[in-house]
Amino acid sequence: MAQLWGGRFTKATDQIVYDFNASINFDKKLFEQDVRGSRAHVTMLASVGVITDDEKNQIFAGLDGIEADVKSGALQITSEYEDVHSFVEANLIDRIGDAGKKLHTGRSRNDQVALDMKLYTREQVNSTAKALEHLLNTILGIMEENIDTIMPGFTHLQKAQPITVAHHMGAYFEMFKRDVMRLAFINSSMYTCPLGSGALAGTTYPLDRDMTAKLLGFEIPTLNSMDGVSDRDYLIEFLSALCTIQMHLSRFSEEIIIWNSNEYRFIEIDDAFSTGSSIMPQKKNPDIAELVRGKTGRVYGALMSLLTTMKGIPLAYNKDMQEDKEMSFDAMKTVQDCIILFDGMLSTIKFNKDVMAKSARNGFTNATDAADYLVNKGVPFRDAHGIIGQIVLACIDKGIAIDDMSLEELRSYSEAFDEDIFDAISMETCVNKRLTVGAPGHDVMLDEIQLCKDFMKNIPEHFSFE
Repeated sequence: MAQLWGGRFTKATDQIVYDFNASINFDKKLFEQDVRGSRAHVTMLASVGVITDDEKNQIFAGLDGIEADVKSGALQITSEYEDVHSFVEANLIDRIGDAGKKLHTGRSRNDQVALDMKLYTREQVNSTAKALEHLLNTILGIMEENIDTIMPGFTHLQKAQPITVAHHMGAYFEMFKRDVMRLAFINSSMYTCPLGSGALAGTTYPLDRDMTAKLLGFEIPTLNSMDGVSDRDYLIEFLSALCTIQMHLSRFSEEIIIWNSNEYRFIEIDDAFSTGSSIMPQKKNPDIAELVRGKTGRVYGALMSLLTTMKGIPLAYNKDMQEDKEMSFDAMKTVQDCIILFDGMLSTIKFNKDVMAKSARNGFTNATDAADYLVNKGVPFRDAHGIIGQIVLACIDKGIAIDDMSLEELRSYSEAFDEDIFDAISMETCVNKRLTVGAPGHDVMLDEIQLCKDFMKNIPEHFSFE
């Protein structure tokens, strides 16, 4: 058992207790952040005279060697150590001797782990935003290619009014755009550095916390040491944002699954993102979309777990907070994997444009426009609504669309109908005369796409993309 404490204990920790207490199996993920924080801390200690430059250089050389050996596989992070902090420090002391024992001067594992988790979360926020940026570009490309691809729009899963694929995709662009904006806010809110908070009450050493903060890419040190070691708000906010991202992916996946069904046939998912059945040779299943949808509950669970963990913790640090990691790590990876896989699936989807257009035409999606036509001819809206309802009922009985009726048949319901009715209720007219901001009309969509492009140009300024 390699641990950083034990002087006041008269006997060794029971092995079961040690294993239950240890976090090395999951916090080893924070190795790079721990080494980075140690370098900044040692640099600061030397600058204020707590350690000598020679000791700093020895520690740096030792950390460099440990990092290189871990990356090459020559040194394994094993359960021999209680946590990643004891792994780094124990190996450092083994390699450089007494100078290594000074690494921990003026800090606690409490502010160490608070720093490591914050650094890791910040990196994950940036990489998640990068994945979303790529997905947004994919959606934007589909919008540009399908400005005039007509499809039915739905409410209550019932065909409602004709729209375009570009318009439908634009709705998801807005969702994921908001997700990026949320991540930008979270990224900007993680501007305080907890290192130097000590266990909870700072330290008597003359630490230059501003220097450490700057070395690690923060603006300022945390202004309250108790909050510094016990704050996980940024992680809760990130998990909340991940839940929203996953919810948006799940909604999108649900539509992909529906559109891919034999009943709809709006799309065809590429073979590379589909699977077959072990017993039914005809099957081509949308497993990626289903898994993305299914993993949403898993991500929700991480947020609820952390909220539940944090709700009853008195100040300052408590061991309960070790539970902030495993499910958070899993949620971060799960969401990034889902974004990347969904992006790949979406970018290779084939849209069956003729099927979509036919579905819009045969679903009475132009009924509202037919009613508006009568209103423009002087028929009160409520009367127009009733007239078109009667026409739709007759069309259902005959198995035809409204525009399959002859003018004579239409005039039997209202003398207000004239030859121009057929142009007025064509799918193209129904879509393209809708020119209010946010509508599916061709010219409006061109403006919307330009705004989307403008948004994409500004994304990198909010993050540290490599």
